Amino acid sequence: MGQYSAVSGIKVLDRSVAIMMAVAPHPLSLTELCETTGLPRATAHRLATALETHRILARGEDGRWTTGPALTSLGTGSRDQLLDAARPIMAALVDTTGESVQLYQLTGTSRTCVAAQEPPVGLQNTVPVGSQLALTSGSAAKVFLAFGSPQLRDTILPDVTFDPSDLARVEAERVSESVAEREVGLASLSAPVFTPAGRFVAVLSVSGPSERLRPHPAEKWGAALTDAAEALSRSL
Repeated sequence: MGQYSAVSGIKVLDRSVAIMMAVAPHPLSLTELCETTGLPRATAHRLATALETHRILARGEDGRWTTGPALTSLGTGSRDQLLDAARPIMAALVDTTGESVQLYQLTGTSRTCVAAQEPPVGLQNTVPVGSQLALTSGSAAKVFLAFGSPQLRDTILPDVTFDPSDLARVEAERVSESVAEREVGLASLSAPVFTPAGRFVAVLSVSGPSERLRPHPAEKWGAALTDAAEALSRSL
């Protein structure tokens, strides 16, 4: 059955889980949901509607199915753990680099800033907590596409402003950089955060004015950033 094939022997449960797993990486239309899961259209619609009733799925204004608020609330504890672990590590990274530091998580086909810390003085790149940014440009976007699902990559890659071949290097080196890619005058570098089980859960970023970080932000602060991201991963 589609890409998620675990079988419990309880058909309606297996099908419901397949639907939830299908929409987790990015929103899907009913047609796309059927193609991904292999379910008949009537069955997929009936189960997705039932899951929506329980707030496990939700539908956007475009009619696409996505993860619902019930699943988000169930994940609050893990997010709190991530944020609690990240605060001292991000503070130390601000002290080391003198630049702004952000933590992003994937929300559908965009990235959301879930934590941010700023240096006490100097020109800053402020990203308010809760801001949603596209995955088509910027160092964090490259990390999300390098370590995210194949479905997410296939959806976003046609619209990216960077060279798609960059993703292989990002995956190998576990650090990404950008200069004036998302915004003129802004540069950044980003690294992935994983759980101890190896699940990709967030992106840790350092950003600031291009003149302070160019020509290669990763050469300047890449080691400090990857050390911080690995420390955060170990602490989860």
